[in-house]
Amino acid sequence: MIFVFFGLGSALRWPAALPTVLQISLAFGLAIGTLVQTVGNISGAHINPAVTIACLVGSQISIWRAAFYIIAQILGGLAGAGILYGVVPPAVRGNLAINALANNTTPGLGFVVEMILTFQLVLCIFASTDVRRTDNVGSPAISIGLSVTLGHLVGIYFTGCSMNPARSFSPAVIVRNFRNQWIFWIGPLVGGVVASFMYYYILYPYVRTPAEKLAILLGTYNPVEEWSEQHEQPRKRSMECPDHVRKRSVDCPDRVNKRFSINEEL
Repeated sequence: MIFVFFGLGSALRWPAALPTVLQISLAFGLAIGTLVQTVGNISGAHINPAVTIACLVGSQISIWRAAFYIIAQILGGLAGAGILYGVVPPAVRGNLAINALANNTTPGLGFVVEMILTFQLVLCIFASTDVRRTDNVGSPAISIGLSVTLGHLVGIYFTGCSMNPARSFSPAVIVRNFRNQWIFWIGPLVGGVVASFMYYYILYPYVRTPAEKLAILLGTYNPVEEWSEQHEQPRKRSMECPDHVRKRSVDCPDRVNKRFSINEEL
């Protein structure tokens, strides 16, 4: 709801100041960055059906969670577009900034553009939020927000830049204009799935058995065992008492004697 309201609102043609490509791009990027920072730790900030399907294909979430996420995304998008339609003057509403082909873009080219735009976004999301990374990732919210901004800086000239089926579907329902709507569903979904295969099966694959993947799909997988086997022992000790190698005193008084030999190795 918030993403669609602010994103579409930035693209409306107010007489006092017509929107620019930079303004629209920054608005969508700042909106997604804000929401990732706000609810990323709660739900993973799934605001995009293409991202959700990509996570499902990459064995990151269950099919039930994916289904409910997509339902919530569509309902939230409809609410945001409906609220915007209600508060904006009729003379400014126009087509409510629906996605449409522009500059002689053919449907086939529009599909390819949406696929590429979503591919780079989903790849950035997976790389920015991968818990296996040990390097300095920085802020995922900023990285993802900039990726959305990047897509809009180019995609607006072709399709208005969707990268998100819920963003395209919501205003289309409100203004009852579904022309070329398939482009803004199939393009992002295909781009997201390709990015998922690229990242999780080629660039940085998970080593999981078919049984584990099936358990994830059904929502019965327990990741605690995998974490404890691969990461818990060396990383947890160093984070509990970061200065324990050279400081034996008050930082970890109850653990120094028992674990000093281990800490020296770390």
